[in-house]
Amino acid sequence: MKSALSLLLVSAGVEAFAPQSLTSKSLLQYSVATRPDSRQHADQSHCSRPSTTSTATTTQRFAFPTDAPSNMFDGPMPLVKERDACGVGFIANTKQATHRVLQQGLSALGCMEHRGACGGDGESGDGAGIMTQIPWKLFKDFVSDSCMQPGVGMVFLPRDDDRRKASMELIEDVCKTNELGFLGWREVPVNPSVLGESARKAMPSIWQFFVKAPASLNDDNERDGFERTLYLLRRRFGVVRRERGLVWDDDEVYLASFSSRTIVYKGMVKSEVLPAFYKDLTNEDYTSKFVIYHRRFSTNTNPRWPLAQPMRVVGHNGEINTLLGNVNWVKAREAAKNKVSGMDIVDYERTENIITMLDTQDVPLFLEPVVDLDRSDSANLDGVFELMTKSRHRAPCALMAMVPMAYENNPSLDNNPEIVDFYKFHSGLLEAWDGPALLLYSDGKTVGASLDRNGLRPARYSIEKDGTVYMMSETGVIPNLNEADIVKKGRLGPGEMINVDLETGEFMDNIAVKSMIAKRHPYGEWIAKGRKDVVKMEPDESRIYDDKTTTFAQATFGWSLEDIGMQIQDMAGSAKETTYSMGDDAPMSVLSERNHPLFNYFKQRFAQVTNPPIDPLREGVVMSLGTTLGKKESIYQVSEKGARLIHLQSPVLTQTEMDRVLEHANPENGGFKQETLSTRYSLAGGPAEIKAALDKLCDDAVETIRGGVEVLVLSDKAKDQAELDDTTYIAPMLAVGAVHHRLIEEGLRMDAGIVIQTGGAWSTHHFACLVGYGANAVHPYLALETVKQWHSSEKVQKQMQAGKLMKATVAQAQENYRTSVENGLLKILSKMGISLLTSYQGAQIFEALGLSQEVIDRSFKGTTSRIGGMTLEDIANEIAMMRPEAAEAKMKLINNGFYKPVPALGEYHINSSDMAKLLHKAIGLDKSVSAATNRDELENDGVHPKSAADYEIFKKSLESAPLANIRDLLDFESDRQSIPIEEVESAADIMTRFCTGAMSLGALSREAHETLAIAVNRIGGKSNSGEGGEDIIRCLPINDVDEKGRSATFPHLAGLKNGDSANSFVHQVASGRFGVTPQFLVTAKQLEIKMAQGAKPGEGGQLPGPKVSEYIAGLRASKPGVTLISPPPHHDIYSIEDLAQLIHDLHAINEKAGVSVKLVSSVGIGTVACGVAKASADVIQISGNDGGTGASPLSSIKHAGCPWELGLTEAHSALLNNGLRDRVTIRVDGGIRTGRDVVVGAMLGAEEYGFGTIAMISEGCIMARVCHLNTCPVGVTSQKEELRKKFPGTPEHVVNFFTLVAEEVRQLMAHLGYSKFEDLIGRADLLQQSEVQSKRVAKTRGVDLTPFFSGVPQVSDNRNFLRAALENGELVRKEEIVHVNGFSSDLDREVANHPDVKKVIADNQGEIIVAFPIKNTDRSTGAMLSGEIARAHGNSDFMGKITVQFDGSAGQSFGAFTLPGTTIRLTGEANDYVGKGMHGGELVVVPPDEAGFLAADASIVGNACLYGATGGDFHAQGRAGERFGVRNSGAFAVAEGAGDHCCEYMTGGVVVMLGSVGRNVGAGMTGGLGYFYDHDGTFMKKVNPEIVKVQRIVTTEGEAQLKAMIERHFQLTSSERADEILNNWETEKQKFWQIYPPSEARTAAVATDDIIANILRVSAQAPDGEMCFLPVGAGMSPEQTQRCAD
Repeated sequence: MKSALSLLLVSAGVEAFAPQSLTSKSLLQYSVATRPDSRQHADQSHCSRPSTTSTATTTQRFAFPTDAPSNMFDGPMPLVKERDACGVGFIANTKQATHRVLQQGLSALGCMEHRGACGGDGESGDGAGIMTQIPWKLFKDFVSDSCMQPGVGMVFLPRDDDRRKASMELIEDVCKTNELGFLGWREVPVNPSVLGESARKAMPSIWQFFVKAPASLNDDNERDGFERTLYLLRRRFGVVRRERGLVWDDDEVYLASFSSRTIVYKGMVKSEVLPAFYKDLTNEDYTSKFVIYHRRFSTNTNPRWPLAQPMRVVGHNGEINTLLGNVNWVKAREAAKNKVSGMDIVDYERTENIITMLDTQDVPLFLEPVVDLDRSDSANLDGVFELMTKSRHRAPCALMAMVPMAYENNPSLDNNPEIVDFYKFHSGLLEAWDGPALLLYSDGKTVGASLDRNGLRPARYSIEKDGTVYMMSETGVIPNLNEADIVKKGRLGPGEMINVDLETGEFMDNIAVKSMIAKRHPYGEWIAKGRKDVVKMEPDESRIYDDKTTTFAQATFGWSLEDIGMQIQDMAGSAKETTYSMGDDAPMSVLSERNHPLFNYFKQRFAQVTNPPIDPLREGVVMSLGTTLGKKESIYQVSEKGARLIHLQSPVLTQTEMDRVLEHANPENGGFKQETLSTRYSLAGGPAEIKAALDKLCDDAVETIRGGVEVLVLSDKAKDQAELDDTTYIAPMLAVGAVHHRLIEEGLRMDAGIVIQTGGAWSTHHFACLVGYGANAVHPYLALETVKQWHSSEKVQKQMQAGKLMKATVAQAQENYRTSVENGLLKILSKMGISLLTSYQGAQIFEALGLSQEVIDRSFKGTTSRIGGMTLEDIANEIAMMRPEAAEAKMKLINNGFYKPVPALGEYHINSSDMAKLLHKAIGLDKSVSAATNRDELENDGVHPKSAADYEIFKKSLESAPLANIRDLLDFESDRQSIPIEEVESAADIMTRFCTGAMSLGALSREAHETLAIAVNRIGGKSNSGEGGEDIIRCLPINDVDEKGRSATFPHLAGLKNGDSANSFVHQVASGRFGVTPQFLVTAKQLEIKMAQGAKPGEGGQLPGPKVSEYIAGLRASKPGVTLISPPPHHDIYSIEDLAQLIHDLHAINEKAGVSVKLVSSVGIGTVACGVAKASADVIQISGNDGGTGASPLSSIKHAGCPWELGLTEAHSALLNNGLRDRVTIRVDGGIRTGRDVVVGAMLGAEEYGFGTIAMISEGCIMARVCHLNTCPVGVTSQKEELRKKFPGTPEHVVNFFTLVAEEVRQLMAHLGYSKFEDLIGRADLLQQSEVQSKRVAKTRGVDLTPFFSGVPQVSDNRNFLRAALENGELVRKEEIVHVNGFSSDLDREVANHPDVKKVIADNQGEIIVAFPIKNTDRSTGAMLSGEIARAHGNSDFMGKITVQFDGSAGQSFGAFTLPGTTIRLTGEANDYVGKGMHGGELVVVPPDEAGFLAADASIVGNACLYGATGGDFHAQGRAGERFGVRNSGAFAVAEGAGDHCCEYMTGGVVVMLGSVGRNVGAGMTGGLGYFYDHDGTFMKKVNPEIVKVQRIVTTEGEAQLKAMIERHFQLTSSERADEILNNWETEKQKFWQIYPPSEARTAAVATDDIIANILRVSAQAPDGEMCFLPVGAGMSPEQTQRCAD
């Protein structure tokens, strides 16, 4: 045994640490072109004046010279280079083709301009375009009696004459070769002078060509054969171009459309420029029955005309989160198609065969690929959708299959089982293209729209009397519509669709069109006959190993005692994933001196900005973990065979379920042939044997599946101890990935499902990795065995008996474990915005950190790995080193200390108690001194003088510690001589760049939170409130400090000075909107939007219930003792243009405050940062994955996000390359502790530096790591009074720390020879990979940073990116100015600056009524008025009364942040986010009197209304969209219906719905009440019962509250629905349901006895500004009712 092991183990010595050198070298002279800029204003389309830094050109030089290209932006183009979101819509009038339809479409496109953006020159739009029917009258010269409808190609050609001529000859030749009559060319009339500079330079030569159908084509009446020929011909062009050598990097030949039905005009232009550029669009002869219009917001600024939309059949507003997996699966399908003879693309039947049975992956020399990762997500989606429509799928059918609605347990489909069967059938054939998407489509026969399953895009429509349909991202974009002619107004809900037949004129709504499609085949019969379901079964309780063998096996797979003691205990004991705190301060796996499972080298990717994460806790109704095994049939030919699959309820299989799957191998039970392949191999071969073992495994898999196997099991299970002794195994991820990709290459992947049977999977991250790289299901035999072992232990049994653990049987414990894994999988899927496991399978949504290209190419093709690392042999060696005999564990598990430090024995952790002691000594902090001891008796509150010598010891302890971060491998190499430190910029100036991390009040105690704010304000830095809000008392300076440093205002603090301020510089706005009020917003100097958190990106914040004290609950408008979990950031920031809207909102209410956006490092962050800059952010914060947290799931802390060194560098470089760097300041945080960290961050591009955990340590934190338990022994993170008194910190301690860090920075600057700190920013050329440090990497010699960092642009000679230009051209520091909203806030300014309004605010008395027209481009209207009031009078002290009346269609965020004393009334309609952050007053929306539609059935306001509202009264005479009242904590609202997720996360207030609502009502609702009118008896199916209870109106007080609110609604809106209900009150009141959470169970409106409340509210606020209460116990008189209604 020893000899076999010794052959495998490879020693890896660790060389001694050597001090970093500060040498000098000659600086290469690089240059970047410049041009003047002004960024003072950004207009409504996020287009601004030119940048002071140009985009990257061919002369761009880089900071790390290298012969090889940089891998900084390696990865799929849609991920790392191009992401977008848009405004879209269509108009269809099927009566006749008119020019008016086109004009209306172009006008609507102009009104969508704010949903687009522009490039670095400020003029070149990101893209705009239209799709219409072909205007035959315009093309009459090419139409004849023999060819009434030729094929028309719209083509972008090279401007170079020779290239263009050659390309045109090619097109003609291909057409003629395939028997098409070539009718001629037409140069499209254009006006290039209207283009921006960048767009003009990239503009192609634009032509149209016309072809006649082949004479031999025996076509059908709909010309489907001709359309197929044109489709195949278009894909043939690209292949012939390559054959003729006509492919150029700087020139594209692109067919925007090629059809006999439709045509596309598009370009890199702004909306209003499109008709000015394309002269055809203003020609009266251009007529069409429909128009699809599209305005694009791209994160990239380098213009590419083909990326504009619409595509050939689709206009896409959104992002496909599952793209990589979708592309891989399409390629797998294409390779698996049946071969047909011949490549005739003319014959009707042959073209149909080519489409349905063969494609480009089979014949790459004949046709271009359908999908390609060098194309955008929209282009790939368009390619597959187009192919499906050509394969006789009707357009709605194709989209239903590709983007399915959440059909499982959906009440809206109860009466349509055929639709459910359609979705069930197609879910086994095709993985959903999942992500936020509004898709408009046309194949020339129909035009329609469909929304993603989550409803994360706005989609409104109106229908006129004449049948004209207007579909749009925003309502109000069609000018001059007569409301009297509108017969219906509606919206698309999640997963819904509408369709218009262009021939018959029939409009079909969601159910009608889907039912029609679903009835075309007997899907239900097919499923009943062919599908075999494996549901969850009771787990087997028998053991497979004895305890000794189990422990040995655990050790070989890398299990640690903490995995059992923390993870298994929580997962099996309580069915929950382990919660932990303080972030990840352990070394990266590749740098660690400990052995790590291969899973730990992968970081989960997550959604931020361009697409949203979704909510697995509260919106799990749209998610599914169902998966299938077996052979998948063609998606292009629907047949009964497609139903023959094994369907698994869960991807986590127990042994019982594995046995059930095996039973389906029997011919009488399905006949699914199965085979198991072992992934174990002999130890004797040494590390090199892994390559042969992988080859054999893949070869065997290919042979097995070619032999007809449909279920392939890959197993590393050893039958006994002897096999464990003699063999090792291929890492399960390595095995799955290698087999998966090999089968794709061989065209066999669709022929079988893969089950991985492994002992190496126990954490949720492990399962996600296995599924993400191709496994269909996982059997975690050793994890289940460990659960059994754990359950049988004496300790666990005693804990169960004592009630410390929930009692459970062995079977229940295994089921608990599986439940926790499933919930963890849902969480991991959701943070990438993915709803279905089948879409996550094979999607490879990870970044590898520390793996070589050899490993990536073998098993993880397409995965980004940017720093090199472990080879296959290194991995084999690491696996062997885990064995007990190698680790000298003597048959016992060791504790690796990966999570919680194990001093001396476990993994190194940077933030240790020892490190804290060293720092405390340096800054003069004694943790034993506090209010609980003798602080008041000590001089200077016991604060000792700071010690530079002790700080040096602290610093050296970090320098000599084990490697942990990428920056540990970097060394300085200066380009000049050292200078005296006296010449260096002062520490005081340097400290102004220091910030604290966003740690909330709640996560921290008052003492800790306020101490940090005061200290950072003293040094001129930027403190951060975190997401919990702040007490308004902190807005004012502290001026009551006595000689002992005590303040009566802040009696719990010590060491204060008069003039101190506890007001955080940065006020954070997070997804929970906790504490966000108008006063909170206007008292900030900077407002931060939290898109993601380093410790748990893609998830919302979490504050355990014990930490929600009365004080914290008051600040957060929630209930004491109730756990607060913020939703993921998707409710009002579900795309880049929606983030731009939130930025607009914040700039509106506080024009003097800059807006920062917090992102987390991940591959692709560069292109995201570009989008954020174009969205008018002032600061971009890049957080590393090692940031701290008060509470988070353990797997999120360890396995999501990347080091800030990568994210910062990518963001800085991308912004420079795109000419956007001067628009924003970059801030970095995450594990920054020392001056060296600051300098490295500066050189990589950051201008400001955030300190989180280390700042807490500087005020007394001792790293107990119990933040989530509320038991912090020094009161830093506890809300318990007795622990808070033990808080030892003072502002002076924190100031001492920052001063010492700044002095260290000065020392480094002196060594480097730089006197000004800003001269170091962006100077990556002063860094190099340290040879000495690289040799300390114990596991591998493959880590290489140069390929990544070589992509940093050289900026030594051009420092303009550090400045912003004013209108006069003067360059100033970026921090001195902020972006200002453009004309989209002009109406808001007009209201706020109205003389009468200003007088009422200034006098704080009087009443005024003003009126204004409004349009959809007027956004955030009311926010500036609220800002003026809040600045003058705070949240509640305004005593005047201002009424503003609007008429028209309001833009987004209408009535945002409304305050008491204001009434805002809109006659018309509004878009998304009405009443966002509303704090008081009254907001009313009613339709015009002349409206021709029934108001109660019409959509009048959009999605996410009242998001984060904290007060006020809201009334809408009509229906609202999705997510009404999310996080409402005080508003009283009445509407006449709403979509899904109503009252989600609600913590206060009252919502009354007088019409139907969607599903998932009351999810996460912990406060407040809801009343729902249930006229059709379906309401109960729509409630999420997890928290809320449901009852009829059972109390007099509840009835009084409800009736009073409906009466007030009638008085304000004249609502017909309210009138009907009130006139039949005794009958109609019985149709209402009341929902309430436990916190409201004993309130007056709910409880029939034991009432603890003695007041009843029916309104948020009365006209005089006082709260409106009614006494309980007495019936309300008419006078009382009227008083409160008024």
